[in-house]
Amino acid sequence: MTDHHGRLYGKTAAITGAASGIGLAIAERFAAQGARVHLVDVRDDGVEAAARSIGGMAVPHSCDVGDAASVERAFGLILAHGPLDILVNNAGVAHIGSIEDTTEEQLESLFRVNVKGVFLCTRAVIGAMKARGSGVIINMASIAAHAGLANRFAYSMTKGAVLAMTRSVARDYVADGVRCVSISPARVHTPFVDGYLREHYPGREAEMFQALSATQPIGRMGTPREVADLAVYLASDEAAFVTGTDFPIDGGFLDLHG
Repeated sequence: MTDHHGRLYGKTAAITGAASGIGLAIAERFAAQGARVHLVDVRDDGVEAAARSIGGMAVPHSCDVGDAASVERAFGLILAHGPLDILVNNAGVAHIGSIEDTTEEQLESLFRVNVKGVFLCTRAVIGAMKARGSGVIINMASIAAHAGLANRFAYSMTKGAVLAMTRSVARDYVADGVRCVSISPARVHTPFVDGYLREHYPGREAEMFQALSATQPIGRMGTPREVADLAVYLASDEAAFVTGTDFPIDGGFLDLHG
C-alpha cells in the first residue's frame, strides 16, 4: 500500500539489482513510502515479476549495468518518464577466493558489474540531477571494503572502489545539491546466502547458516528490510545534511570484534 504522506511521497527512484534480495526490499519500501520506483535488473522475468508484486508504482526495466549501451537505453527511458530524484546502485555480484584463487576473467567480471556498473548508472543520471539542483545517489558497498575478510579478495577490491566513488561524487557535486552516500552491510539473509549454502555445504545448510550468523556480534544476519529502511532514511529529506558518508549496518561486526 502506498502512503500518500510517506517520507518519499512524490519522489521517483531507480534501483538496480531490484529483482530480488536487498534491491527488491528497497524498491518495496520506497514504493510503500510513496515513491514511484523504476526497477532495473538484468533478469527480465525476475524484474517484471518484482514490479507486478509491488503494483502500480513500479516500472520494470531490463538492463545490464555493466554494458554502456544497455544502461543508456534503460536510463533514457527512465528519464523520459520525468525527473529522477533517487538512484540506488545496488546491483552486484560476489566472489569467494584469495588473490591466488582469482582468475583475470573473474576479476574483470566483478569489476564490470560492481564498479563499472556504478560508474555507468551514476553517469547516466548525474547531469540531470545537477541541472535540477537536487538528487540522491545511494551506493551499496560492504563491510568487505573496511575489514580484511578471508577469501574475499576481488569482492573487497570492488567494494573499496564503491566507497571511493561515493566520496568522489559527493565532493564533486555537493555544491550542485546532489548527495551521494553508501551503505555497508554485513551478512544479510538473501537468496544468495541460501544458494551458497546449498552449493558448498549440502546437508549442512542449517549448521553453516548458524555459523555465518554468529559472525555478527549481534548473533544473526541482517534482513533486506533492515537495509531498505536505512535506505529510506538516506533517500529522504530527513537526511538532507548527509553526504559523502558510508553507513555500516553490520550487527556490530566492525566495532565490536576483537
